[in-house]
Amino acid sequence: MIWPGWPNPHDAVLVQRLKRSCMRIAVSGTHRSGKSTLIDELSGLLPTYVTVDEPYHQLEEEGYAFASPPSVEDFQEQLARSIANLDDAHRDVLFDRCPVDFIGYLLAHEDRDAFELEVWLPRVRSALRKLDLIVLAGIERPDRIVRSASEDEELRLAVDEKLKELLLDDPYSLGVEVLEVEGAPRARAKQVLQHL
Repeated sequence: MIWPGWPNPHDAVLVQRLKRSCMRIAVSGTHRSGKSTLIDELSGLLPTYVTVDEPYHQLEEEGYAFASPPSVEDFQEQLARSIANLDDAHRDVLFDRCPVDFIGYLLAHEDRDAFELEVWLPRVRSALRKLDLIVLAGIERPDRIVRSASEDEELRLAVDEKLKELLLDDPYSLGVEVLEVEGAPRARAKQVLQHL
């Protein structure tokens, strides 16, 4: 969605950034953090970009049957698809999630001991080198997202904490540029565009 009066056509610097931006950008965040809404906002502002749906939806469309709640194997399947997505895509791409998202979910999972992070790290690092930027859409205080009573809030918060640790503290030397955004969807999109 393009907002009336923004970006200001007289803002030559921002307009030039929009014209020359040729990047591979992933938007990461726990469920119900505004991640997909931000992707929608950005795709309207960057019409030459292709949007790659999150692996859960890709696999579901292909007939993959997820457990409820998803198992370690389900998250590993999504991790593998996310890595493959980064291997296959060209320039000018907005990814809904990246491999780090699934590491966050796996490390927060009740059966996390079944996940062998060290086995996956070389593939994850290699895939992340193909990204120019990860935009982290975290949970804000106060929380901007309205949730249903049935949602697993404990998992949502745990994944948010893990993603912030993985991306901002970078304990596994993933070495990718990260931009943490905050505010309403419009403000978040503006922060991304100003960063490009």
